[in-house]
Amino acid sequence: MNVTEAVTTRRSIRAFLDTPVDLATITRVMDKARWAASGCNYQPWEASIVTGQPLKDLQAKIIANGPGAAEYDWAAPGQEEAYKARLDGVSAGMFGAMGIARDDGAGRMAAMAKNTTSFDAPAVLFVYFPRLMKEPQWSDVGMWLQTVALLVREEGLDSCFQEFMALYANTIREFLGLDHERYMFFCGMAIGTRDPDAPVNNFERQRVPLGEQVKFIGFE
Repeated sequence: MNVTEAVTTRRSIRAFLDTPVDLATITRVMDKARWAASGCNYQPWEASIVTGQPLKDLQAKIIANGPGAAEYDWAAPGQEEAYKARLDGVSAGMFGAMGIARDDGAGRMAAMAKNTTSFDAPAVLFVYFPRLMKEPQWSDVGMWLQTVALLVREEGLDSCFQEFMALYANTIREFLGLDHERYMFFCGMAIGTRDPDAPVNNFERQRVPLGEQVKFIGFE
């Protein structure tokens, strides 16, 4: 698989098969991802990858404890209509694929609750970093996460970024033995093999036309 194929076939998978992710594969992915770009070579990212019974134990704690205050605000762009329209578009595609009507609040809540078990993915990457890291380092963590996601695709596996997990930061930090004062919890990433027959994995995704986002200046 070349880079273009990895980029265009990567999508947020919300229904996984129960096929395990073996240690050799995920170690290979993470070892390569160390070479992601990093300003000043800070390499701010840290993570734990959890599978098997420990993952089930953590998910049980997440469900039992419930959500808390999010570590950060990921919804602010929705205050502008253009960005809200993009969110509404993907929501309509996702819930529509699952047959959940717009006015079915209970159905939507149940679908969102599947985040707590990472859509039954067999492995989850939990990402965190020291709180002293600022916006440039958050960007570096994002580049590293994208690198991980593309390397996961190269291995024939799939993923789903889960900022939703920031609602459970305290539970996750406690389970992983992280200092609450030192560490910002950033996100989870579900990793596994997609269920190819699940409608939620196959609805048509939308992207903004290139001309609305990028200007080419000085080219002949």
